[in-house]
Amino acid sequence: MTSPSEPRAAAHGEDAGATAASTASTASPTAPAEARSEAERIRDLTRATATASPLAQPPAEPGFGEGVRAYLARLRGGDIGSLPAVLGLVVLFLLFSALRPDTFPTPGNIANLLVQASSIIVLAMGLTFVLLLGDIDLSAGVAGGAAAAVMALIFRDQGWPWYAGLLGALLTGLVIGTLIGLLVSRIGIPSFVVTLAFFLGVQGITLWLIGEGGTIAVRDPVVIAIANENVPVWLGWVLAVGTSLAYAAVSFGRWAGQRRRGLTRDNIGLVALRVVAVAVVLLVLTAILSQNRARVPSIVLAGIPYSVPVIAALLVVLTLVLGRTAYGRHVYAVGGNPEAARRAGISVRGIRMSVFMIGSTLAALSGVIDASRLNSVAPGSGGGNTLLLGVGAAVIGGTSLFGGKGRVSNAVIGGMVIATIANGLGLLGQSAFVNYLVTGAVLLLAAAVDAISRRRRASAAI
Repeated sequence: MTSPSEPRAAAHGEDAGATAASTASTASPTAPAEARSEAERIRDLTRATATASPLAQPPAEPGFGEGVRAYLARLRGGDIGSLPAVLGLVVLFLLFSALRPDTFPTPGNIANLLVQASSIIVLAMGLTFVLLLGDIDLSAGVAGGAAAAVMALIFRDQGWPWYAGLLGALLTGLVIGTLIGLLVSRIGIPSFVVTLAFFLGVQGITLWLIGEGGTIAVRDPVVIAIANENVPVWLGWVLAVGTSLAYAAVSFGRWAGQRRRGLTRDNIGLVALRVVAVAVVLLVLTAILSQNRARVPSIVLAGIPYSVPVIAALLVVLTLVLGRTAYGRHVYAVGGNPEAARRAGISVRGIRMSVFMIGSTLAALSGVIDASRLNSVAPGSGGGNTLLLGVGAAVIGGTSLFGGKGRVSNAVIGGMVIATIANGLGLLGQSAFVNYLVTGAVLLLAAAVDAISRRRRASAAI
């Protein structure tokens, strides 16, 4: 005979069994939990908690106004990136165009401005890797001069083709960077001391190779074309349109991936606005450079200088290296906190050595571009204020002197700022000391903005 409590217990047991069966069917629809993959268990757990926890819900699609307010909040928090340099570049272009409307905004001067900025930009790209670790390379400029001297000697004494001379220059830069990296990372000598010693020693090597008061002419047509010839007009338009479409595909693809994974993302309108802005700049610049800028009507001088596609290719490759590879993440990690990076298993010594190798190799390419522009190499090539302009370009563009913050694109923007100042003041007939004073003031302002932004980011993180 069954007591009155037994039906209730039985009913309770049936409910519990049904609940357990339901849970089992949810957690293991086809196989026991032990045999299921980790990905399936995570997916089922996410599905089970998605409706229960608000934190598990994907972020809502931000509106355009919300995106603008979020961007302004990041600016107030110190995450300003290269915005000051971009605004400064726009102001400089408008100012010099207003002061010299008949010369500064002309196609010929724009082409000259891009060529003048090319070697500084490439040098700053290499220094960006070093600065990301909070180090400095004082020998980068003279390393480029020594590499150009080796290339010129290969052409003059050996008569080898352009690719042999270019390879010799790049290998020279790589060797210099490797030696610096070994002394800094393995022995532990501060980078300032090591690169200062190389700054002095490499100049002596260049003087020994060329001879005091001597100059080596560069006559190879391919090398000379880098800074003195132009891409065909039709190819320039193909490159401009292709680059615009590629940037749009990458930007919208990244946004779609963030949305698919439920990550925080910008408003799609802001993404489209950035894509349109980049496309407009590229297409307008291409249109300006596609005009015939020869002063003699019988001569056609039009197209983008070859140095511009070289810089664009470096920008794409180096941006992918820093932003999309494990090596790039390790560089930022070491620059942000070397001890934490070491505890995470990152080879701090290897990363530190590699950035000097990259920096000196790109400095060698910068020396090649400079030799192409001047058609010669002298004992003083890469000396003087070359290094200061390279460091200034990186810092003015937004790369932090404290390490851990910066992009390769900062070098492009900062290099254009420095070249624009020199070009515009030259057209105004100002003395050289004015150029130095203005460039120094801009560099000091950029360093101050970097320090203030860093303090604001630290305060926002507390």
